[in-house]
Amino acid sequence: MANNMIDNLSKFLLESAKQVEEQVDAELAKLNEMDDDDFEKMRERRLEALKKAQKQKQEWLSKGHGEYRELPSEKDFFSEVKESKKVVCHFYRNSTFRCKIMDKHLALLAKKHVETKFIKLNAEQAPFLAERLRIKVIPTLALLIDGKSKDYVVGFRDLGNTDEFSTEMLEWRLGCADVINYSGNLMEPPTSTQKPHSRFTKIEKKTIRGRGYDTDSDDDD
Repeated sequence: MANNMIDNLSKFLLESAKQVEEQVDAELAKLNEMDDDDFEKMRERRLEALKKAQKQKQEWLSKGHGEYRELPSEKDFFSEVKESKKVVCHFYRNSTFRCKIMDKHLALLAKKHVETKFIKLNAEQAPFLAERLRIKVIPTLALLIDGKSKDYVVGFRDLGNTDEFSTEMLEWRLGCADVINYSGNLMEPPTSTQKPHSRFTKIEKKTIRGRGYDTDSDDDD
């Protein structure tokens, strides 16, 4: 029985190798049949694609992409969101330490993912938006596509429940919402390590201009 299994495996590997070889031969045959005009057309299409990509990048940069910016007021939110297809908005509070942790990661991702606009807004100065988007926990990331909120990252709960989550973990979470162009495997996060003693049991109540907010931070600055 063992010999039969080995023979079957050998046949399978030989057939697989033969199929790959045939595919390579077919591609080589296509290339051999191409003349100078065909190569020139291929080159022109490639150059056109590169020019188009560069033009798109410049358009994004002109709209404030590529950097992590704070909005002066909540009225600026609507114009910023309207002109960009994909937006990540961090609703923060100065007194919440975990907002500063989130800032660090978002600043890195803003430079890497120019296709998305990364902005932040002080929740204390945006009562209307916080109410409209139902922001109840600080920090919260509102993930918007085509001007509409698609998803939220509330605190660090989706990021391993730890202050030491990686930028890659946040990148994966944003990729799951399709708010960035993620090239990794969306079926599993970049790390499954979770610290067993993460301090997320205490919820502290704060009042901001007459309304209540929870904070995902055990201690404030």
